[in-house]
Amino acid sequence: MQSSAAWRAITRWDLVLTSWPWRSLAYLVTGVLVGEVVLVVFLLGLFTGTVLAAVLIGVPLLLVLALGGIPVAALERRRLRIIDPDPAPTPHRAAESSGVVAWLRLRLREQATWRELGYLVLMVTVLWPIELLAVTFGLGMPATMVLTPALRSQTGDVRVLRFWLVDNDLSAMAALAIGSLWLLLALYPLTLLALAHGALARAMLSPKEIDAGRRLAEITRSRTRLVAAFESERRRIERDLHDGAQQRLVALTMTLGMARLTEGEETAELVARAHGQAKLALAEIRDLIRGIHPQILTDRGLPAAVADVADRSPIPVDVSVTLPRLPEAVESVAYFVVSEALANVARHSGAAHARVEGRLDGDLLVVEVGDDGTGGADPARGSGLAGLADRVSVVDGRLMLSSPVGGPTLLRVEIPCVPTDPST
Repeated sequence: MQSSAAWRAITRWDLVLTSWPWRSLAYLVTGVLVGEVVLVVFLLGLFTGTVLAAVLIGVPLLLVLALGGIPVAALERRRLRIIDPDPAPTPHRAAESSGVVAWLRLRLREQATWRELGYLVLMVTVLWPIELLAVTFGLGMPATMVLTPALRSQTGDVRVLRFWLVDNDLSAMAALAIGSLWLLLALYPLTLLALAHGALARAMLSPKEIDAGRRLAEITRSRTRLVAAFESERRRIERDLHDGAQQRLVALTMTLGMARLTEGEETAELVARAHGQAKLALAEIRDLIRGIHPQILTDRGLPAAVADVADRSPIPVDVSVTLPRLPEAVESVAYFVVSEALANVARHSGAAHARVEGRLDGDLLVVEVGDDGTGGADPARGSGLAGLADRVSVVDGRLMLSSPVGGPTLLRVEIPCVPTDPST
């Protein structure tokens, strides 16, 4: 981890020649700005919620305030990358069902939510005041002294730090020298403070062993379901080959055998029949291959493959997928989700229209499949949606479903990925 190198760097005399002091200053300065906003919002929400709690209006506000650590923690995990490029994973689990109530129930039961609230309180009561003083005395004051010659050339006499009147060039240069030395010496404690804050934030905001154990159990269950799903898929392929293409090929072989024993027009008729059987066998094999991994996905990528699936759908589908080439595993999972989702729409939704949208949101692939059907889709009532969620989890993605009774239905998949270079 790169932050361990920073801990070693602060013991060296050439710390100022590395990037760690400046990254630490950026971390502290942004921390002061974020802490100031969080402090104002937190105190305002706490005061308003407490005053209105007597008439029950403030209770929901206090509940929102209790969950306020979640967005603050998410921002802090992003800020950690300033001093530690190793990303801090989120300790929260994705809700198994859609809706605000399900999300609230899950978050209120998670220990991570209360750790993040504790971090928020610690930030506004301890960390922010300490870092404000550190930035003021370690960066603001020496920076003012360093700028003294420039200020004096513009405004004349300058009073530095409210007690030192600089009224000549010698005093201005002395202020510059003292400010520069002050700033260089302050870089060491400022870097130490930033690293200490970063270590505390990572310890409080990263998954704990109990969270990791829960995730491991879920991964184990997910893999068990995947093994069963893959075994079912293998049997389906075997059955399709046996009942479809294999029977066609057997009939083709018999027809060609009969053609060898005949002459004249009967031979031509049998050869024509064999030709038709061969075309049917090829069509069935082609459909079977398309259901496993279509060639168009390999050759032209996800947008073309999704458009092909939409063209074969029995209901009209609007497609808006503008994507570069993505990693093969990501494209395969996204294609399978779209294919299965559109098949479910055609079979169960009663929809007259569907849509598929795909885009990159930073390093996140977002795919949405919606329809105007009757809704009411529930992962608990069947293995199809659970199977999709398992496939998405293999590539560290997540699947979300909104399907109220009466519709509409929206299936959203988010998969972390980085576009690939088409030339490689």
